[in-house]
Amino acid sequence: MRTSTARTPIALTIAGSDSSGGAGIQADLKTFSALGVYGASAITALTAQNTTGVSAVHVVPPAFIRAQIDAVFSDLDVRAVKIGMVGNEAAVNALADGLRQWPSVPIIVDPVMVAASGDPLLEAGGENALRAQLLPMADLLTPNLPEAARLLNASPAIDETMMVRQGELLLALGAKAVLMKGGHAEGPEAVDIFLDANNVVRLATNRIATRNSHGTGCTLSSAIAAYMATGRSLLDAVRGAKLYLTGALMHADSLNVGHGSGPVHHFHDIWKG
Repeated sequence: MRTSTARTPIALTIAGSDSSGGAGIQADLKTFSALGVYGASAITALTAQNTTGVSAVHVVPPAFIRAQIDAVFSDLDVRAVKIGMVGNEAAVNALADGLRQWPSVPIIVDPVMVAASGDPLLEAGGENALRAQLLPMADLLTPNLPEAARLLNASPAIDETMMVRQGELLLALGAKAVLMKGGHAEGPEAVDIFLDANNVVRLATNRIATRNSHGTGCTLSSAIAAYMATGRSLLDAVRGAKLYLTGALMHADSLNVGHGSGPVHHFHDIWKG
């Protein structure tokens, strides 16, 4: 029996599962929870992976991806959607068809194509489908520098001027806004650049020295979705998410998980002592 009339903020993640718990669906749901948002999920792929790499990928049948999306939206008051790993072209088509039934919900697209370990996470043909189907649906696209380069068939940006130019090109492909993530760049600052039709905003924090960076992209994009589900504007959500990720990286070394690149600390503000 429901006793409260206050709306519970709900976000949906559509992504792959990480069996080690540091990225993908698991990282997204941890992030939603840490930020006070109820998380729902539609799983696009199962991965056998740990902190050292990905050993196997099993893509979920497209009809079942669509069934998950329909089940969530038919009952839950979803206020934001994050899309991560999609697996292949058929999966892209299925989730795009499902989301077109709910055009008023903001969509954050994290174009996951290759794992940090270098293992491929998107089958041949999937990149073209991602460009054609998901970029025009994206209220925000959040590529890192290698992902932006792959989407544009270009070399990765090496400075902020190139980051801005590639962000503009991604806007031209249909995304309403782009967050160019500079985590793969060098220098004392971690610089991201937000672009939309009217703004170019430089977002910088001190670069955190840690090897435990597994799931950073998933965490950032899901934090943006979480903040949007609570009613924040897009740029305010991006600013808040960057601060949250910075805290998760600052506390990542307090975790001792695995033998490779461990996870960020999603619950750094909750797990005390």
